[in-house]
Amino acid sequence: MHNKLFSATLFKRFSDSQKSQIVLEKVKAMPMWKAKLKNGKEVTLRFRRIDDANNLFLMFSSMSEKALEWSMAPYTKDRIEGWMNDLPNLIPLVSEYQGKIVGHAVIHKFPHERRKGTGDLAVYLHDDFQNVGLGTAMTKKLLKLAKKEKMHRIELKVVAENKIALHLYEKCGFQIEGISKDNFYGRDGNYHDVINMGLILSSL
Repeated sequence: MHNKLFSATLFKRFSDSQKSQIVLEKVKAMPMWKAKLKNGKEVTLRFRRIDDANNLFLMFSSMSEKALEWSMAPYTKDRIEGWMNDLPNLIPLVSEYQGKIVGHAVIHKFPHERRKGTGDLAVYLHDDFQNVGLGTAMTKKLLKLAKKEKMHRIELKVVAENKIALHLYEKCGFQIEGISKDNFYGRDGNYHDVINMGLILSSL
């Protein structure tokens, strides 16, 4: 369903009233899932929409340097707008709590024929929703959706020092396939190893 959404470029051409109607129709038809977290809070998981750009920017801009330490920050408005134009190649999810986006997870499907059925995964969580099971819930939902789309393999890269993310991915079935030495230049001014992980979806 997410592949059928308007591109961000086309969306901008509509009037405000037309945009509101388009969003309303999409929201009504869009599947949503509930997830109960370890802290007792319940969040809603759903496909990312083109009108989520500003709320995504607000999430990233309110995250601490620690939460973004091993990411490819900064996440500017222009960069996030660019994500909205690539919907056909994505399986994008967001999680909401009390009307705010608190998590963003996405599988990018490689478009080249030689990479058919393969993609990479990334997960971002707001500080207030880390270590409460949200990353696991979003990752497992993404993998189910990818399997439903008959994808074959998902891969990812994680900085070796990012132990929390490494544990999350291993728990979800990813296996370590190799290490890229000194492949991430950190804010600390040092190079860090990057761990390459992969998962064959038929093993789930």
